[in-house]
Amino acid sequence: MDEVKKDLFTIPNLLCYFRILLVPAFLYVFSNAVNREDYLFAAGIILIGGITDFLDGFIARKFNMITQLGKLIDPVADKLMQLAIIAVLAIKFPLMRLLIVLFLIKESSMLMGNLYAMKTAHRKLDGAKWFGKLSTAVFYVVSVLLIADPLMKATYRDGMIFIAIFFMSLSFLLYLPVFYQMSKSPKEK
Repeated sequence: MDEVKKDLFTIPNLLCYFRILLVPAFLYVFSNAVNREDYLFAAGIILIGGITDFLDGFIARKFNMITQLGKLIDPVADKLMQLAIIAVLAIKFPLMRLLIVLFLIKESSMLMGNLYAMKTAHRKLDGAKWFGKLSTAVFYVVSVLLIADPLMKATYRDGMIFIAIFFMSLSFLLYLPVFYQMSKSPKEK
């Protein structure tokens, strides 16, 4: 029991909890934004979320603070933040609706792939691959820029959204063979 309590309060896990709390803060600030400063503040919240996402993983690996709880809550914090961002931007920018559909297809497919691999081969994806991390980084950069400047020219805005769509699609396509291979590997004893 003491080990579980210790895992609850590691620095990386505390950063994950903080990131989860940033989601409603971002939604509140963005939905009540009326001027440029408000949008910059909302973008700052996203930037802080991205920085803490990097830091929690870095600290966990560097200082051997990887926990089973952290492996669970880190992706939950990531997906909650990403979904919140996509949802509010989809209301403002219709092209973002493509990204929300892609996001939901990608994440549900990855969840199903992980569950299938766990059932058939007793294996699961242990952390994000480089292409998933790249896709997330591109998504955060695009999101911060779109939120910070909601009056950006449509051609720039749509171009950035297409870049985010491209990298998310690429990540999805590159994960498919990973899950296929995991499900075909011999069962671990």
